[in-house]
Amino acid sequence: MTGPHPSPARAVALGSAWLLALALLALWARPLLPIDEMRYLAVAWDMWSHGQWLVPHLNGAAYADKPPLLFWLFHLGWALFGVNEWWPRLVPALFAVGSLGLTARLAMLLWPDDAPPAGVAPRRLAAMAVVVLATGLLWTLYTTLVMFDMVLAFFALLGLYAVVRCWRRGRTMDWTLLGLAIGLGVLAKGPVILLHVLPAALLAPWWSGGRLGRAWSRWYLALAGSVALGAAIALAWALPAAQAGGPAYAHAIFWGQTADRVVDSFAHRRPWWWYLPLLPVFLFPWLLWPPLWCALGRGLAQSRRGNAQADPGLRFCLAWLLPTLVAFSLVSGKQPHYLLPLVPGFALLSARLLGPVLAGEGARGRWYDGLPVAAVLAGLGVALWVVLERAMRIAAWPDWVGRVSALWGVAMIGVALAVAFSPRMSRRRQLWALAPLSGLLLVVFYAGLMHPVYDRYDLRPAAREIATLQRRGTAVALVGAYYGEYQFLGRLPRPMTVLHAEGAVAWARDHPRGFVLVYYADGLPADAPAPAFSQPYRTRTLAIWPAGTLARRAQLLDTQ
Repeated sequence: MTGPHPSPARAVALGSAWLLALALLALWARPLLPIDEMRYLAVAWDMWSHGQWLVPHLNGAAYADKPPLLFWLFHLGWALFGVNEWWPRLVPALFAVGSLGLTARLAMLLWPDDAPPAGVAPRRLAAMAVVVLATGLLWTLYTTLVMFDMVLAFFALLGLYAVVRCWRRGRTMDWTLLGLAIGLGVLAKGPVILLHVLPAALLAPWWSGGRLGRAWSRWYLALAGSVALGAAIALAWALPAAQAGGPAYAHAIFWGQTADRVVDSFAHRRPWWWYLPLLPVFLFPWLLWPPLWCALGRGLAQSRRGNAQADPGLRFCLAWLLPTLVAFSLVSGKQPHYLLPLVPGFALLSARLLGPVLAGEGARGRWYDGLPVAAVLAGLGVALWVVLERAMRIAAWPDWVGRVSALWGVAMIGVALAVAFSPRMSRRRQLWALAPLSGLLLVVFYAGLMHPVYDRYDLRPAAREIATLQRRGTAVALVGAYYGEYQFLGRLPRPMTVLHAEGAVAWARDHPRGFVLVYYADGLPADAPAPAFSQPYRTRTLAIWPAGTLARRAQLLDTQ
């Protein structure tokens, strides 16, 4: 992605090529990752193989954690291309690309040609927003992961785009678009879509500059209508699914997966301030760039001015970002990807604030501009080099760590030195020099770290073995926690039986012709006979034992 003055269309095209290239890199460099990616494809496979379109299932049980839209999108690709792994892994990238185009259009709506920010051409601002979005670390990372959040981010962005259209024009079709975005967002990841869309819509009297005068009652009435339309779209699935899934499933989708997570999360519980120190990581490299710090101070000062002087687009971004960040900080469960739908808002805000800073050919860099980013890259490079060099000499480390070359750390140190000297450029060219850095980190992670140890994460051999046994009519069980790791990879025709260690011997005696999968933290026991199948998996070893062997030698269940 190079060039000092791209148009919005060119920025979207380059950003799309950039994100799709990273997605293809991930597809080549690593297999599906535990736990989430394998679990989501297992759910989609279970629905597909049993013709169950209403209620998602995982290993034969109703799966209430997520709505079905992402699984339906997988099925759409499978209907066109056959059941495969590459289509589900490209779906998030396609939504990430779509979000680039939406971001450019939203920028042009917020800052149109007839009301440009001082000293900034709106088309240049839109292109800059696309660049910042396409190259932020959190956005590029989740472009390559099979998760729900990129789909949610797209529909949240679509909803906010509709909100601005409603402000600019207020047509029925704009309010309908908002309702459609809310409904599809609920089907993507639940009512959390409202937390991303409603704050900006509710705060419209503050950010709009009083453009609607006394018509706010009609604004809120139309907004309520859009929310009702979104609810109707979601209920068109949820009501029949609740009836088909039973009372426990109905309680989970209507209450347990929303209220319980907000009040007392059963997973990922973290303190309220957990997001704040991680924001520079999520928004790398941009939140570590000093010109943005200076611009942010000026922008906050401008947003506090009276409505006659304030920039509605700037205020819109603040109304989008700040209430939602506070709300997610107060929610007990926290994960990095929960903030993914906020990244387009950060990109728009950054472009608006940086525009005047970068305006003019004479906007030269300062000696300290590249130092924070260079320090992070150099620190990661040194850590990677030292850790890998030492790992090759320490017997306690897994032997496969030695496959990773320490030269990747040296390369990162070289890039850090180049960034440190970037102030010799104009700040506009600095922006383009910083843009590829998040992609560089992904290249190091995927090509440098993951690809050399691909086989340690690849469960397809074990999944094929289990599938072969099941198709012969042989019972197969697993000892320990099971998240569907083998369902899609092996295209398993039946669920796996999941056992606790205490009940494994009894099951083996009741199924003498069956097989049992066991994980070992320190390799197979020294005196163990040869299993029917074994392979390394991450830092462990998995073995598939004939049930008769396990019934006679219960000590094989000692996995420590």
